[in-house]
Amino acid sequence: MQIFRSLDEIPSGFGPAVVSVGNFDGVHRGHRWILERVKERSHRLGARSVVVTFDPHPLCVLRPSQAPRLITPIAGRLELLAATGIDAVVVLPFTQELACMSAAEFTQNVLREKLGAVEVHEGSNFRFGHRAQAGVDELRESGRTLGFQVQVYKALRRRGMVISSSNIRSLIAAGHVRQARSLMGHAFFVQSTPARGRGIGGKLLVPTVNLAKYGELLPAFGVYITCLRAAGQVFEAVTNVGNRPTFGADSFAVESHILNFRPIELDETTPLELTFLDRLREERQWPSPDALRTQIGEDVVKARRYFRLARHYRRDNGTLSPLGS
Repeated sequence: MQIFRSLDEIPSGFGPAVVSVGNFDGVHRGHRWILERVKERSHRLGARSVVVTFDPHPLCVLRPSQAPRLITPIAGRLELLAATGIDAVVVLPFTQELACMSAAEFTQNVLREKLGAVEVHEGSNFRFGHRAQAGVDELRESGRTLGFQVQVYKALRRRGMVISSSNIRSLIAAGHVRQARSLMGHAFFVQSTPARGRGIGGKLLVPTVNLAKYGELLPAFGVYITCLRAAGQVFEAVTNVGNRPTFGADSFAVESHILNFRPIELDETTPLELTFLDRLREERQWPSPDALRTQIGEDVVKARRYFRLARHYRRDNGTLSPLGS
């Protein structure tokens, strides 16, 4: 997949292209439904399939106090978009200058001239241009003038809920990671690095890893069944998100206890990917450290059973797995 980090990086004569524009936070089932149509049409027309997305999120520039914590910051978003088989992604730096671009300028300068769009595919709630002045009706009108077709899609629903990034954020923020996974079509994950301490630096010799401070979306305080990818290996884990109140003064951490631990090389720059599979329980203050250790033992038993059943399912069903669907 080609990645262009600005309009200037797009070579002249790039088109023709079938394009979809959006934030694509989470790259959920609804996004991927549209992108499948984009790919189908690009193959039929002999064109490139192209996604246009933004970094940072537009609200970080326009209304910072209302900007959402992202499901997938740009690195993870690009990985998920690459997995769809799209030909190219244009990551537009969202600046005040871009925010002031009118809808007409965007369709003329970006869609038609830079990308050579012959079709544009969007959800029915798509808005664009200065102050989000235009929607799909204006996009269709521009398409008639500039020579591209517009396809508009209604939001998908799953199990009675509209599939949208905002709904998925709400589910994750409430700790409902399994329900969020159902809407996304893949498990929620966080990409970070290890926090200081706990054996970090050289070889990891203890079965516990804390994530460094993370500024985007995290699940509600609680205990979760997770997978931790580190140093080229994937570990089964139980992760606590919260303030660890049993030990006195609140000390927020995302702390993962590895179940199938083996020493690995790890330092403060090692990339980590923590995937949240299911929620075991809420975080609470226990009467003593011994009571907490007893509860942790019960959490580990439940998590081991989850992974045992998941391995069983994968073996019996080929490539199907409850971990990612």
